[in-house]
Amino acid sequence: MSEDTLKSYITLNGYGKLKEELYNLVTKERPELVHIINWAASNGDRSENGDYIYGKRKLREVDKKIHYLTKKLENITVVDYTTHKHSPKIYFGATVEIFRNHKETLKVQIVGQDEINPSLNHISWNSPLARALLGRQVGDEFNFKTPNGMDAIEITEVLYI
Repeated sequence: MSEDTLKSYITLNGYGKLKEELYNLVTKERPELVHIINWAASNGDRSENGDYIYGKRKLREVDKKIHYLTKKLENITVVDYTTHKHSPKIYFGATVEIFRNHKETLKVQIVGQDEINPSLNHISWNSPLARALLGRQVGDEFNFKTPNGMDAIEITEVLYI
């Protein structure tokens, strides 16, 4: 299944970050590039003008990113996970504490594709671990297959922060 055929979900926080990125590209970065390109074009021969050539290339990249973010924001489903605030069940947006192999505690937050951040333990809702966690609740235990073998997982806490 390709990324395009997957539903795209995002938290309110992640949606705000994408909108902010788009806003900065449209109102700051793109106008600055256009100004530089116009200045470089006024200097004469464009075929050997590094500022002009680099500026045009960079402008194409920014325009592609603007187009991508615009389409992404149009087709994304924003999930307000705070509606599950007092639920013991695991839904999209949950921060879940698990106890792995009776020795290691790990906290992960289940987020959208555009919010994945390994350093913060933000995992995609369609990752194998997240799929194994969704719908379960505190106290549930299960075995989870990893590349290194089977892990014994116990869910110890579910939060909606």
